Amino acid sequence: MRAAKRHPIRYAAMLACLAIGLSSAATAQEWPNRNVTVVVPLGAGSASDIMARVMAEQLTKQVGQTFVVENRPGAGGTIGANQVAKAAPDGYTILAYGALGTANALYSKLPYDTLDDFTPVIAFGIQPLSIVTSPSKGYKTLQDLIAAGKAKPGSLNYTSAGVGTASHFAAVRFLVSAGIEAQHIPYKGAAEAVTEVVAGRADFSPQIFTTTLPLLRDGKLVALAVSAQKRTAIMPEVPTTVEAGLKADSIYPFYSGFFVPSKTPRAVVEKLHNEAVKALQAPAVQDRLKTLGVEPLPMNLEQFDKFFRNDVAEAAALVKTAKIPTQ
Repeated sequence: MRAAKRHPIRYAAMLACLAIGLSSAATAQEWPNRNVTVVVPLGAGSASDIMARVMAEQLTKQVGQTFVVENRPGAGGTIGANQVAKAAPDGYTILAYGALGTANALYSKLPYDTLDDFTPVIAFGIQPLSIVTSPSKGYKTLQDLIAAGKAKPGSLNYTSAGVGTASHFAAVRFLVSAGIEAQHIPYKGAAEAVTEVVAGRADFSPQIFTTTLPLLRDGKLVALAVSAQKRTAIMPEVPTTVEAGLKADSIYPFYSGFFVPSKTPRAVVEKLHNEAVKALQAPAVQDRLKTLGVEPLPMNLEQFDKFFRNDVAEAAALVKTAKIPTQ
């Protein structure tokens, strides 16, 4: 019996697929064999920067190559994000960020495509924001603040760390969900925004606990609610916005994580994901993130991709609903 005749085109295609698969496996096996650059599109000391450095230190220990954190702030995070989007898709340039969706919603002409140019790898966790106010204002609960806003429409004001920051978008989500309005007073950083609330010159501000915890413990601020799915371990006595009577749309998921250029080989993405999962489970990393008020957000690659796409869509919808000016 004669052997079956091979179809030349099909055979060539099969060999090509096999070669790509072997090449991808070899790439993943070799990665990383040199330093890896972790780009943080914000200044040093920001939440994303601190988490990136914690992860980079642990990953350096695990894989035997140095993960170097590089701060590239400017243009609402788009300069650093663009650097990664245009980098070689080989796993040696990583973005550590969590506001790609916000930038996508606020900037009409980005130098990259938010959904097509990045592959989400892993989320470090969520940092709940607490809606804080001065004790001098007399608000004991979130409903007290909402009642004041409804009694005198437009009389409230709030501070943020700047347009497009987590504190800004968390406030807008709260206001839209509560059905009230308040004047936005943006500052250049969280410290200034919180100072205005402590002084009683502003009614409230949503901020992460790393900024407000000492002031809350000293009684200079009062936390009315946390913008999260569940109460935070750092201040478990503070109710969530949902427990305070609002719907789930009041929650702002402030997170940070790793992203790589979209054409990075899948095998490299999976290896980076697996190493990052291991890093997040390291006691030193868990202890450090806990002090930052970071809550675990375990997801596999597919789940994080869906989470990211939902975040991008929800940010765009929020900007449209709240009529936030785009740039």
